[in-house]
Amino acid sequence: MLIYFGYGTLLIALAASIVSIVAAYMGIHKNSLAWTKSARNAMLVVFPLLSIASFCLIILLITNRFEVLYVYNVVSRSMPLYLKVAAVWGGQAGSLLFWAWTLSAFTSAVMLRKWERDREFLPWVIIVTGITLIFFISMVIFVENPFRRIWLDLSGNEVIAMFPPQGATLLTPSDGYGLNPLLRHPGMIIHPPALYLGFAAFVIPYAFAIAALVTNRTDDRWIRVTRRWTLVAWLFLSLGLVLGSRWAYDVLGWGGYWAWDPVENSALMPWLTGTAFLHSVMIQEKRGLFKRWNMVLIILTYSLVIFGTFLTRSGVFSSVHAFAESAVGPLFFGFIAITLVASLALLLYRWQDLAAEGQMSSLLSREALFLLNNLLFIGIFAVTFWGVVFPLISELLTGQKITVGPPFYERATAPLFGGLIFLMGIAPLSAWGHSTVKTLGRTAWKPFVVSLVILGAIYLAGMRNWIGLLGFWLISFSLLVTLYEYLRGAAARSRSTGEKFAVSLWKIGGRNRRRYGGYIVHIGLLLMGVGILGIELFQKETQNTISLGETMVLDEYQVTFQSISVFDTDDGRNVARAVLQVAEDGQVVAELYPRQDYYYDSQQQVTVPGVLSSLKNDLYVLLVEWQVVSGQQATFKIYLNPLINWLWIGSLVFMLGAIMAAWPARMMPGSQGRSKRG
Repeated sequence: MLIYFGYGTLLIALAASIVSIVAAYMGIHKNSLAWTKSARNAMLVVFPLLSIASFCLIILLITNRFEVLYVYNVVSRSMPLYLKVAAVWGGQAGSLLFWAWTLSAFTSAVMLRKWERDREFLPWVIIVTGITLIFFISMVIFVENPFRRIWLDLSGNEVIAMFPPQGATLLTPSDGYGLNPLLRHPGMIIHPPALYLGFAAFVIPYAFAIAALVTNRTDDRWIRVTRRWTLVAWLFLSLGLVLGSRWAYDVLGWGGYWAWDPVENSALMPWLTGTAFLHSVMIQEKRGLFKRWNMVLIILTYSLVIFGTFLTRSGVFSSVHAFAESAVGPLFFGFIAITLVASLALLLYRWQDLAAEGQMSSLLSREALFLLNNLLFIGIFAVTFWGVVFPLISELLTGQKITVGPPFYERATAPLFGGLIFLMGIAPLSAWGHSTVKTLGRTAWKPFVVSLVILGAIYLAGMRNWIGLLGFWLISFSLLVTLYEYLRGAAARSRSTGEKFAVSLWKIGGRNRRRYGGYIVHIGLLLMGVGILGIELFQKETQNTISLGETMVLDEYQVTFQSISVFDTDDGRNVARAVLQVAEDGQVVAELYPRQDYYYDSQQQVTVPGVLSSLKNDLYVLLVEWQVVSGQQATFKIYLNPLINWLWIGSLVFMLGAIMAAWPARMMPGSQGRSKRG
């Protein structure tokens, strides 16, 4: 009954989405507010319907209904409750349902806003979001239905179907295959949902952009309406990327945090274009420039959101993230092609109407530097996109599959990232309209001098890697400039209000949360840069097979093999766990417990590192092989990851700044009502 109820709500949700589009079109065609309200009401129904379908699937997962194919594939009896819930997005069919549910939630929230000033946008926003919803709901119903069951036909063959074939009997396995062990991590609760929330939220500004094009609203109203939606989408996408990096570091057992995997890149690409869009829209608001460019960016971001979903669902890449190959690939590709061509055609139709209202008069003005910022982001996107699609093109043309590895991405993007870091420091100092070297130098010279002192100290400390020296100087300069600007703003407020400096430092964000939230985001990114430089340039590793009591040495660390044990656990694992004593310069500082977990249900093995963390570095130890019977020998691989924890510290600061920038003005401390620009 529950299975049919969930499936039935999906069908009704699809019908409601179609009705909303038809009613919206009638509202446009007849210029009827009543039809438009009907379309709005129909769209509001979709969210509760998809919520019911999702809830039904969750109940099936946590109650071990293994006659349902999706449940059988992603759940086992030994899995804890939180992982059974997380299995909703742990497989292809469930993740597509979750994607549709997320989009319906955002769409409903948009429908509930006040539309008095933007009534002409409403039917077109309904149509655009409705088309996207119909596509995803159709994928769930007709291609990847999570409610299909396993039947045995009269010949004893398994048949996967929603309804029983004639004469078939239901097959109910005693246990399921279980979630991929690589995904059985607490981060699974947050990482995929954060990415889906970011993906789905970007549909909203795209819908408003299309509505602005159709209605020929060439002002910046659509940007102002969707500003917070864009920030929320970008915030969730950023969180998903950060959590994905941490998951890779904790789970994949290779000592790194980012492998430039095609599916990782599928989330990075819309983040790059979305970040460029966030910077570029400020220019349109302030100076009336980049109207066409902003349309291009949001159309591209929307297409990349669908493309990223296509990459993870189509099976075209071999990746630990990718799901099995299925029929969704061609359908996704067709949807991307149709929406992209239609969007660009509409943009070209309105091209002349989107002419800029002004022009840039200075190469050092803030708008010029923001344009350079955009070009660098697009350059990184272009490199990433080419690295992703080149193996596909090569295999299509030559029949040979070529892998594009991290060295390609790192060498091609490093100068572009360096340019972005430099602009983080310089762009906030420039003025709108006109700036000169003299005006920029008047503000930047103090941080510049201090950054040179820091560079000299790093050199005297023994660093001779010129890339590292350049990278740390760029980071220190931009960090000092950003802090200097923040502190100057707080000091100015303190002088004008008589507040204590610490109070002004806290309250200044409420006065202009977009600006100072952006400063905190920049500080977080720069701290992340410290961690990235440390591990990328100075990581060390060693591997050796040792017996009990023997020691491995890596720099100042001595790692002694004390014992190893192999045992079964109550949750269906066979665990091989080593005990290592770690000494630093001869002084015992910790014990580490690297292990390998073998999951009986899925018959897969996962390596779990033992990690000793400090602000200086991580000692990251992997158990590679072992032999308990004869001599108790084991092979260990040890990584020394300098400064890596600044990547995670910077991520927290980054997220704090993003939340501050997206937070409603009237709820920020020190703010006086809603910002006039909000």
